[in-house]
Amino acid sequence: MHLPPRPPRRSRGIARLGNPGARLRISLLVLLAMFAAVGGRLVQIQSTEGSQYAALAADSRRVSIELFAPRGAILDRDGNVLARDVQGATIAADPGYIKDHNEVAAAVAPILGMTPAAVAEKLSHTTHPDGTKNRYVVLKKKVSLAVGDKINALREKVPGLIVQEDQVREVPGGPFAANLLGYTGSDGTGLAGLESSYDKLLKGVNGKRSYDEGTGGQEIPDGYHRTEEPRAGSDLTLTIDRDLQYQTSKLLAERVAATKAYMGTAIVMDAHTGEILAMSSVPTYDASDPKTAKKGTTLDLATAAVVEPGSVHKALTVAGGLDAGVIEPDSILTLPETVTKGGYTYRDTHKHAKPDYTLMGILAQSSNVGTIQIADRLGPKRLYEYQRAFGLGSKTDVGLPGESAGIVQPPSNWSGSSAGSIPIGLGVAVTPLQMTALYATLANGGMKVEPTLVKSVVGSDGTARPVERPKPTRVVSKEAADTVVRDMTAIATTEGTAPLAAVPGYIVAGKTGTGSRAEGNRYLDGNVTSFIGIVPADSPRYVISVIVHTPSNGVGGAIAGPTFSDLAGFTLRRYGVSPSGAAAPPITLYR
Repeated sequence: MHLPPRPPRRSRGIARLGNPGARLRISLLVLLAMFAAVGGRLVQIQSTEGSQYAALAADSRRVSIELFAPRGAILDRDGNVLARDVQGATIAADPGYIKDHNEVAAAVAPILGMTPAAVAEKLSHTTHPDGTKNRYVVLKKKVSLAVGDKINALREKVPGLIVQEDQVREVPGGPFAANLLGYTGSDGTGLAGLESSYDKLLKGVNGKRSYDEGTGGQEIPDGYHRTEEPRAGSDLTLTIDRDLQYQTSKLLAERVAATKAYMGTAIVMDAHTGEILAMSSVPTYDASDPKTAKKGTTLDLATAAVVEPGSVHKALTVAGGLDAGVIEPDSILTLPETVTKGGYTYRDTHKHAKPDYTLMGILAQSSNVGTIQIADRLGPKRLYEYQRAFGLGSKTDVGLPGESAGIVQPPSNWSGSSAGSIPIGLGVAVTPLQMTALYATLANGGMKVEPTLVKSVVGSDGTARPVERPKPTRVVSKEAADTVVRDMTAIATTEGTAPLAAVPGYIVAGKTGTGSRAEGNRYLDGNVTSFIGIVPADSPRYVISVIVHTPSNGVGGAIAGPTFSDLAGFTLRRYGVSPSGAAAPPITLYR
């Protein structure tokens, strides 16, 4: 059988195998292009953006911690500590390790004495303004070691908490020198007293420690690390005697409480050097706990309170009259019962036993009429010049913030009655320290020495630099000063206005005073009673003032005199001053 031929098969489109060499070449070219792109990018990063990426990498692991410098100490004249830094802690955190800010804030806040919201707000600062991670946030500075220990106990459960060494201010005496020392804030800055006015010297310069941190929070041993050491602040050595300051504060507080007084000040000053051995104010506060400070109690009232001196000013008027030669040490003044100035009549509290008074009699019985008569001879211009020469109307610049210069009016501002009021210490505004310094000038033979509170500054290297002081200047002659001191010895006797100011075994020269206290544009209620004395009068060593503002109409001899006696007796015994060897000057009040 013969079969017909098969028709040709239709092609099904099966591709023919490609050229392997061509395919390999194409693949190689693609890979080379990719490597070239990646390499070019790497070159670009390395050459133009490398430093930026390196910085970002470093910032992500770089930690910087502040190293706190200890604040300088404040010491008394013998090196006893009045205020110093002791070891405490600063509590911080690394927000990057804290997952739940609110939970951690709730646990930490009660220990730190903060609100949970305040802690959470601090923890929310997870980045710096430039966008880099924030690895260090301070929660609270200057906490006690006990607080630091409590936070340390939380660190096992709360990674990211940091307990860092810091310094905390300690004031061992609490309230007894608070008016002088002041206190510091939570950041260690001085906010009152010497802590404030000498803040730049006392505070140190903080250092810084920077290092690279691993993922577990540990320091990378071979990583970056740098330390800038902190520099401690300077110490202040005061002229204050710690034990005398304590006794002064104690006696003053007792007197203020007993008389229900508004305020009081007491000062003990070395008559020859002007060094302030003690200076206390009431009301006060606890300098170790600034929260106890009420409005106005942080000021030192001995330098900030402005009072009328009253009759303690009469010693200035008599000294000026003697120095100017308008009266003599043995002058006898015939005194009328009253004298009128500008329509106002002035009289004495003591009835005149005889009309002819000695200078001792005028001072011992605090005669207004006799003092005004001396001022008439001296004249307003010279009286004003003596006021300024003694330091009234000028700050003492002992270094305490808030010191007042007081107000002493030139004659051009006097009214008609000023010729009677100003010589007896009315219409004059002074601070207790100014009047104490005035009596130191009399005790020092008429040579004025500026009051001093800071003895030296001790640098962090231990070098002590004495504080520069002005040279003494003569205000009145030695004869004038010695005469006033002699004639004031009758005052702390039964013949004078302050028998309660007497110190057994010692001759006291001093003067009582009663005035008012000004605040703003008005006089406050009550009387400012004072006694300022020189002991021992036969060989002056110390000037002691006690000033008390009472709500009653008390007088200086009865209110301030007893405290002066106690304080003077303690001071003399403390410094081993022998009782007066000479007999007291004879008391001659009249001719």
